Amino acid sequence: MEKRVTKILDRYRVTKGRGFRLKDYDPGDTAALEMEKTAAEALLQQGVVRLAEMQDKLYAQDRWSVLCIFQAMDAAGKDGAIRHVFSGVNPQGCQVHSFKAPGPIELDHDFLWRHSVALPERGRIGIHNRSWYEEVLVLRVHPELLARQRLPPSLIGKKIWDERLEDIAAYERYLARQGTVVLKFFLNVSREEQKKRFLSRIEEPEKNWKFSPNDVAERAHWDDYMKAYQTAISATAAPHAPWFVVPADAKWFTRLVVVAAIIEALEKLDLHYPAVTKEQSAALAVAKKSLG
Repeated sequence: MEKRVTKILDRYRVTKGRGFRLKDYDPGDTAALEMEKTAAEALLQQGVVRLAEMQDKLYAQDRWSVLCIFQAMDAAGKDGAIRHVFSGVNPQGCQVHSFKAPGPIELDHDFLWRHSVALPERGRIGIHNRSWYEEVLVLRVHPELLARQRLPPSLIGKKIWDERLEDIAAYERYLARQGTVVLKFFLNVSREEQKKRFLSRIEEPEKNWKFSPNDVAERAHWDDYMKAYQTAISATAAPHAPWFVVPADAKWFTRLVVVAAIIEALEKLDLHYPAVTKEQSAALAVAKKSLG
């Protein structure tokens, strides 16, 4: 990945909550990278190739795992970012989970359960399209949904959201200590750009399937969601589980930032192919001789 891309990651990386303000992050920012679409696509492809190389070593070494969490408002481009960034990786070393509203079985467990059973194995990259953060985003904006979880009434107090954020932060610390690299991406789309994308989904027949009337209903709660995101990011940003507040108005730039962040994290792991022991070398020599 080009240095000019990796150098800009600090603009969007959040590793501590103190002083964080979501309004300080411009959804339309492109870090002064002026390039044509073809140049952006070529740069992204370089990143995709490098990511594939690193993922192969991650899989072979079988020590670390990587969990990439994607959160965003509707139409921010999560699906497209996931599709493009991971287009070159070996499917055997990648696990993708898209989380919708929890069902009956999931609601009979704690809120982290369904995500825990979907964590990536060692040597693999896990991609969670929405995550445990929905519990402090959607439910915070729509607290009436909390009743579906059938929690004991004595446990539902004014501090329940702070308590859940504490639980999430502690869980991510635990995962880091177990060898899971946690990377969290908030695709920061502007309200104006979201409107354009909604209209595109309505006006272009081939995109009609992407649109849901509920998308517009949720848009009415925009300010509440922004407050919820700011609180969640502030409470859970840490060096071992950083947030990346990624500008999402320009899709090409969103994808460059995401792939650069993942590559940077992988390069810090000292990944390498397993060394061959003397016994294995001897076995290889015997196998070669028998094939000759």
